[in-house]
Amino acid sequence: MKLKITKKEISSALKTSSPIMVTFIVLGIGFGLLMQKHGFGPLWSLASGIIIFSGTVQFVSIALMSTGSVLMSGLTALMVSARHIFFSISMIGRYSREGARKWYLFYALCDETYAMLSKDDVPEGVNVSGYRLLVTLFDQLSWLLGCVLGGCVGTLLDFNSTGIDFAMTALFTTVFLQQWIDTKNHIPALTGLFATLLCRLVFGPDIFLIPAMIIIVLTMTVMRKRIETGGDGNA
Repeated sequence: MKLKITKKEISSALKTSSPIMVTFIVLGIGFGLLMQKHGFGPLWSLASGIIIFSGTVQFVSIALMSTGSVLMSGLTALMVSARHIFFSISMIGRYSREGARKWYLFYALCDETYAMLSKDDVPEGVNVSGYRLLVTLFDQLSWLLGCVLGGCVGTLLDFNSTGIDFAMTALFTTVFLQQWIDTKNHIPALTGLFATLLCRLVFGPDIFLIPAMIIIVLTMTVMRKRIETGGDGNA
């Protein structure tokens, strides 16, 4: 299905994506800097952004790639990004008429893009397909731009990069608090919090992430109906 993009779609998508784009560029620069400090140049940062395209996994992958633990890197990436599978499943109905574009839309569906496109509040008079495509594209391009910029800056500057990797922790802490304020159903938030703390105590700081993600996924699957109905148990 041929898609015609107009200035209205572009301006609407830019308005929606601009806060995300600024954040992605800043965080991407931090990622690119860390990659450079660990011996991976700008092209590696770009490739990571294209192939992985998950800020959390990309930051974690730096240390994992440095240690050469391929198996642990793969398992960690799978478990941390497993939520994207559920994002995609929930968007199947919305993307069913997107033709071949839907494969890109699914591939580039990160947390922030999902948050913007799952609200079904497309501006009036805007082509939905074009709007979805542009929001997704702008978000990804801004992340890739940040990754490359960070890698390039890292080749020119020599400084102590300690603390840069805390950027993702700060971002997800902010998102957690905002979602807690915006929603009445706190089951997902509490599940993630307590599962992570429990596994951290039981398995230690090195391997707690994978079992925590397994517990979270299983809990979300079992309690799906309760979560979708707002926690009141009524269908």
